[in-house]
Amino acid sequence: MDATRAAAPPSSGTTPGSPWAWIPTLYFAQGLPYVVVMTLSVILYKNLGVSNTEIALYTSWLYLPWVIKPLWSPLVELLGTKRGWVVVMQFFVGAALAMVALTLPAPKFFQMTLAVFWLMAFASASHDIAADGFYMLALERHQQAAFVGVRSTFYRLANIGGQGGLVYLAGELQERTGSVVQAWVAVFWLLAASFAVLALLHARTLPRPATDRPAARHGSPVAEFVGVFAAFFRKPGILVILGFLLLYRFPEAQLLKLASPFLLDPPDAGGLGLSTKEVGIAYGTVGLTALTVGGLAGGWVISRIGLKRALWPLVLAMHVPNVIFVALAMAQPGNLWLVSAGLAVEQFGYGLGFTAYLVYMILVAEGPHKTAHYAICTGFMALGMMLPGMWSGWLQDQLGYLHFFLWVLVATVPSLVMTALIRVPEDFGRKQPDPPAT
Repeated sequence: MDATRAAAPPSSGTTPGSPWAWIPTLYFAQGLPYVVVMTLSVILYKNLGVSNTEIALYTSWLYLPWVIKPLWSPLVELLGTKRGWVVVMQFFVGAALAMVALTLPAPKFFQMTLAVFWLMAFASASHDIAADGFYMLALERHQQAAFVGVRSTFYRLANIGGQGGLVYLAGELQERTGSVVQAWVAVFWLLAASFAVLALLHARTLPRPATDRPAARHGSPVAEFVGVFAAFFRKPGILVILGFLLLYRFPEAQLLKLASPFLLDPPDAGGLGLSTKEVGIAYGTVGLTALTVGGLAGGWVISRIGLKRALWPLVLAMHVPNVIFVALAMAQPGNLWLVSAGLAVEQFGYGLGFTAYLVYMILVAEGPHKTAHYAICTGFMALGMMLPGMWSGWLQDQLGYLHFFLWVLVATVPSLVMTALIRVPEDFGRKQPDPPAT
C-alpha cells in the first residue's frame, strides 16, 4: 500500500491532518475494554478457581451489550456528535475499571465484578458505535478500506497490551506478592489510569468532521428510530447477510472461550500446563502479534485486489489453521516456544480472515445510516460469538480438549456455506488509481 496516498486526509469535511494521528489511539481505546471484558476476565476467573463451565457461560453473557447495541445505535445518530460520544464513553470505561479494582477483594467478588464488567461492556459497546461511525465520517471510502488493516492492527495491539503484557504483569505480581487478588487489583488500577489518559488525549486530538452532527430529523423521534432499523432489514439479500454475520465466526466463537483455559489447565486435565506468565507470552504476545500482522496483511491484500477476489483465500486462511489446536491437544508439548509458534500460525490466519469480515460489514452498512447500520452488523457479529461461546465450556467438559477441537474443525462448515452465498461487488475495497494529472 502506498502509505502516503492511503494516509492522505479526505478532500473536504475534516480538519487538516493525517488519519495516522488519531486512528491508532482511537482503535487502541476501542480494543482495550473489549479485551478486558472478554479475555482478561476469563484468565482472572481461571486464576481465582472458577470452573470452565461457569467461566464460558457467564463471560459469554457479557457479549450481550454488543449484541443489543443496535437498539440504541440510532440515539448515537440523533443525539450529539460521534466525537462527543467517544470522549464521554472513554471516561466512563475508566471509572468502571477502577470499580473492578475496588470490588475484587470483596467476598462476593464474582457477582460484583461481573456486574461491573456488564456496565463496562455497555459503555464499550456505545463507544464502538460512535468510534466506527466517526471512522466512516472522517475518511473517504477508499481510505476506509485501506485503513481497515491499520485500525485492526491497533485494536489488536490493545489485545496484546491486555492479554499479553497485563497477563504477564499479573503473573509476575502473583509471584512477587503471593496474592492473586492483589496482583489483579494493581492491574486494574493501571488500566483505569491508562484509560483516563486516553480519554483526555482524544478530547484534544480527534478531528472535527463537518459531517459529524446529529442526523437530520424528518418526523417524530420514534418514527426515525424505527425507520433506521427498517432500512437495514430492507437491504437486498438480508437473510444471507444475517446468516453470514452470525455464522462466519461460528468455530472461533467456541475456540476462543477455551483457548486460555486449555493453555492453563494441567496436562492430566488435557491442557498444556502453562503458567499465567507463559500464557501472556505465548497467546497474549506472540500469538496476538501474529494476529496483528495478519490483520495488516489482509487489509493490504483487499486494498490491492478487492474483497471479491480476496474473500476465499482469506476465509480458508482463517479456518484451516484451527487444526493446530488439535495437534497441540494430541502432543501436549512442554516447549513454550513450540506452543508459541503454533499459536502464531493460527492467529496470523485468523487476522487475515477477520479483516475480510470487517470490510464486508462496511459494504453492508453503506447508505445514509451507516453508523447505525454498521452497529447492527456488529450486533449480529456479537450474537454469533455469544451463543456458541455459552455452550462451549460445557461441551469441552463433556468431550475433553482433543475432541472439542475436532468439533471446532467440523463447525467451519456453516461458515464456508454462508461465504459461498454472499455477493460482493467486483472492486469493493480496492483502492482506485488516482486520476491522471492535468
